[in-house]
Amino acid sequence: MTVYSKLPDTELTTLLKDGDQHAFTEIYNRHWKLIYAHVYKMLRDEDDAKDVVQEVFGNLWLRAASIKSTANVSGLLYIAARNKVFDLIGKNKVRADYIGEIASFISDSSNAQVDTIDEKRILEILEREIQKLPPKMREIFELSRKDYLSHKEIATKLNISEQTVKKQVQNALKMIKPKLNDMGISIAFLLLLR
Repeated sequence: MTVYSKLPDTELTTLLKDGDQHAFTEIYNRHWKLIYAHVYKMLRDEDDAKDVVQEVFGNLWLRAASIKSTANVSGLLYIAARNKVFDLIGKNKVRADYIGEIASFISDSSNAQVDTIDEKRILEILEREIQKLPPKMREIFELSRKDYLSHKEIATKLNISEQTVKKQVQNALKMIKPKLNDMGISIAFLLLLR
């Protein structure tokens, strides 16, 4: 008889791929507290955190056959949990002030299982923040940061003073930068700066 609690994650993952329910139960028992703690840290809501963890483990079981034998199950769970939290944010089910908690989870150097920041989602969040700017400010900001026009070129194009352009860009940065800093998105912010 196999003693599942003594098996390493790699063996449990192989058994899970073959539909072994006991292996799944051991993986769940071994990892749910840590995944829940990280999700709760990001969301600060017990019910939402429990829902995310339930969905993460449910998907693990449903997709067990497609898991690579060499997969790090702990890493898969972390990434799946992180993506579910991003989904909640994307659907506006979580207040924007929780974004900072995601940053600490993603950038936590002790969390070796989380490989890279999901750049596409960060850029979506960044674009959403740009879209929240007042229309004229957004236009000037996008001409500066997306079309790479100088303040002088923007002033000429829009028939306004260079000082107005400079002030609008500074104001846009003041509005966007704290939100990015809350998320720990220095990389994405560097894309905005020249």
